[in-house]
Amino acid sequence: MWSKVAKRAGFDGIRFHDARHTHASLMLKQGVHPKVVQERLGHATISTTLDLYSHVSPGIQEAAAAQFDKLISSRYNGSSGKELAIIH
Repeated sequence: MWSKVAKRAGFDGIRFHDARHTHASLMLKQGVHPKVVQERLGHATISTTLDLYSHVSPGIQEAAAAQFDKLISSRYNGSSGKELAIIH
């Protein structure tokens, strides 16, 4: 069935697995939470999804560091001399 639909759509030679992989990759690149991607793909664990698709998000460490820096910067008032409170 997939082959017929793909051929009619002009994607002859694209396997169902290729479309599935593209779908997952695009969702992750758009910032969809990996848990949602895991559930959509039917992976038993999120670690499977993350192991297979971690290459999709290069720069993920840098993005995490920038977000943490933004959080800390917004919570710290350097002029007051107060220490940063623990956030729970």
